[in-house]
Amino acid sequence: MKRACVSVDLDGLHHYARIHGLGEEVLDAGARGLHVRVALPRLLALFERAQLKATLFVVGEDLALPGAEAVLRQAVQAGHEVASHSHRHPYALARASAAVVEDELGRAEEALAAVSGARPLGFRAPGYTLSATLLSALVRRGYLYDASVFPAVPYYLAKAAVLAAMRLVGRASASSLDNPSVLTAPRQPYTPDAERPYRRGTAGLWELPMAVTPGLRLPFFGTLVTSAPDVVVRRAYRAVAQDEFLSLELHAVDVLDASDGIPAALVRRQKDVAILREKKERRLAEVLEWLQRDFTVCPLAEAARALQTESRRRGN
Repeated sequence: MKRACVSVDLDGLHHYARIHGLGEEVLDAGARGLHVRVALPRLLALFERAQLKATLFVVGEDLALPGAEAVLRQAVQAGHEVASHSHRHPYALARASAAVVEDELGRAEEALAAVSGARPLGFRAPGYTLSATLLSALVRRGYLYDASVFPAVPYYLAKAAVLAAMRLVGRASASSLDNPSVLTAPRQPYTPDAERPYRRGTAGLWELPMAVTPGLRLPFFGTLVTSAPDVVVRRAYRAVAQDEFLSLELHAVDVLDASDGIPAALVRRQKDVAILREKKERRLAEVLEWLQRDFTVCPLAEAARALQTESRRRGN
């Protein structure tokens, strides 16, 4: 059975400000909560029209934002999965000590369980970066899957170039570059090696990579869907649609634009928010239709359970 999963990283705009070397003071209180107050209801409406259940990667501390708990409870009631995106979204989590990792995971689990009624089964690392320490903590804490691996070569090279350019002009970014070994990580679900997360092994959870095309490993994710030329989106989809598993990753900003109150300083640097929201939503709706046509669409936890069952039947 071919399965597809749609997930959303609910990153607040202050994280984008940090990536671009801007102070968080560029955001007023209203802009800080746009991702849960405005973007999430739009995404839930989009998913309802597409008749699919998604996975929401939530930052634990964001549940303290006005209205956040209420909209997350609505998502849970609608059948969407709530998974962990850490508690504070520290981009350096993969380089943190075991104690810091445990604290981030534990605090996020507590906050999310209070809303969803259950501990999260899945995790996605801030900045997509894994480490042996982080992977070991996930296994020890009983996670069913991790969904951090993003083996996209063009994305990696573009990120490296941007970070280098920022250093040249003296601007600091909160983001960091992953280990280059991620570029050769499996494109399809696998069980990782406990010491080398980007290699196959026997660690006790599933790794569910985000979609990249064969060959060039072009990322097929929300940013490409909403901002690339139509011909590029269609060709990339045809390539990844040949796979047995497809994980489409979206972000809250995929349904936000400048008219929502995003500061001009951030709009100038985060180019996709300069695209009209209506255009982006039309693109996303079309891709969701393709997924429903070509795959069985389910949350990531459901896909991981199915992979686990199939693996046991094969005796792996």
